[in-house]
Amino acid sequence: MATPTVAANAYASLAKIIDQTGAGKGAETGGPSFSAVLKDAIGNVVEAGKKSDAQSMAMASGKANVMDVVTAVAETDVAVSTLVSVRDRVIQSYEDIMRMPI
Repeated sequence: MATPTVAANAYASLAKIIDQTGAGKGAETGGPSFSAVLKDAIGNVVEAGKKSDAQSMAMASGKANVMDVVTAVAETDVAVSTLVSVRDRVIQSYEDIMRMPI
């Protein structure tokens, strides 16, 4: 179960992604498409994972601080949690649309 801190960090991460890509703007303003925003979010998760792996490897070789490793792993956890939340919401929206009467 997510703690309030994890939820707040996930929300802040999603807000940062939206601010960076301009996804909050409508299609009228020529903002990026949903696929571009999703691709950017996935890229952020991959980048966080690579940073976490690098910190873990540095820790194993004795070159990194434990706090740096914990921070990198927590950031990766927040990024993955954010992506999973968005995925769940997209699936729920799709299912709602499929249940609509024509």
